[in-house]
Amino acid sequence: MVVMRTVELEGHIIDSGMMGRCFGIVMDMGGEFDVEQFEVGRHKHEESYCRMAVTADSEADLRAIVHELNQNGATVADPRDATVEPAPEDGVVPLNFYSTTNHPTFVRLDGEWISVEDAEMDCALVVERADSEPRVRTKVLNAIEEGDLVVTGETGIRVEPPERPRDADSAFGFMQGGVSSERPSASLIAEIADELRAVRDADGTALVVCGPAIVHAGGRNALADLVRAGYVDAISAGNGFAVHDLERDLYGTSLGVDTESLEHPRKGHKHHIYTISEIVRAGGIEEAIEAGIVDGGVMYECVRNDIPYVLAGSIRDDGPLPDTITDAVEAQAAIRTQAQEADIVLMLSTLLHSVAVGNCLPSTTKTVCVDINPATVTQLLDRGSAQAIGMVTDIGTFLPMLADELLDRDSETADERPD
Repeated sequence: MVVMRTVELEGHIIDSGMMGRCFGIVMDMGGEFDVEQFEVGRHKHEESYCRMAVTADSEADLRAIVHELNQNGATVADPRDATVEPAPEDGVVPLNFYSTTNHPTFVRLDGEWISVEDAEMDCALVVERADSEPRVRTKVLNAIEEGDLVVTGETGIRVEPPERPRDADSAFGFMQGGVSSERPSASLIAEIADELRAVRDADGTALVVCGPAIVHAGGRNALADLVRAGYVDAISAGNGFAVHDLERDLYGTSLGVDTESLEHPRKGHKHHIYTISEIVRAGGIEEAIEAGIVDGGVMYECVRNDIPYVLAGSIRDDGPLPDTITDAVEAQAAIRTQAQEADIVLMLSTLLHSVAVGNCLPSTTKTVCVDINPATVTQLLDRGSAQAIGMVTDIGTFLPMLADELLDRDSETADERPD
């Protein structure tokens, strides 16, 4: 028995590739489609519209196809309200629950489209009706409570993947040409600096995701300067980054290597564990700074300038530092809070931590990924964000250039002010 469902695509569906992706999904999954209506936007800001009938051999096959189409921006024509079912117990969702993307999402309730709060991938949608107006928000599965009203199926759900920005002058103009070290680094860094300055001037939030390579490669001082100048509003890192930053201040080394001479001092390989011991003895990072044990570096500037940081632990950690969150679920929740508040995110030379933060980000959050390994940048940008820039370069080169661009401009602006 052949079953059919009609879906609609609307927006810049041609140049963003949405229409082609949806056609491919139907065919790849064994279905067929018939375009019933197609209207092409003929001007830069004019949208296009496509209405098509999708058929499959069974209801199960059709549901699977419609699910994939929904994730790519298609909406079921003439939708009904979304279906909800109560969670049977804590941490357990109903069968056929709707698994979210990181794109802006809307749920139809009482005949109205309700915007989903805190867009994030791989979550459930929970409807709250405590007030007169219903609310819908994402909720990770381990936070589901018995009785939560969880959205199920695909009915009454609309997803809006970010489209290609129409402003070609923006640095975040959909860097879809692949990731290459041949990009114009200086001009791109200047545009990233402009975005960071705009975020600071608008009292927004710039989140920096840090890997230990920042310290190894010589970018630590530049990042500390940016924290002190107010261009960093939150830090997300692992135990390793903080340890090496503190080790650099205490011993002049990073993982036992002198970052200036690149020599290996005698017993240098023990410096990181000595560092952990000193911080533990002091009671924590802030206590060590207040006692004068640590007097420089990124963590120092964070404490002195009241910049919040999350240090998420892992099975690989030595120590760890007292400030490191060793409970994985607790650390994930702390990272999620940072991600949801961020207006721009810089992911600097750390694949695993960047993926963790990236999984919590809405697709609309402007993101910059910098790594010497092209595979790291490609993997992160493949998340599908239209607001992402990837740069393959040495972090020890990138950060000083970024700091110079920002701080030199600040100095010039200050010099131009009348006395």
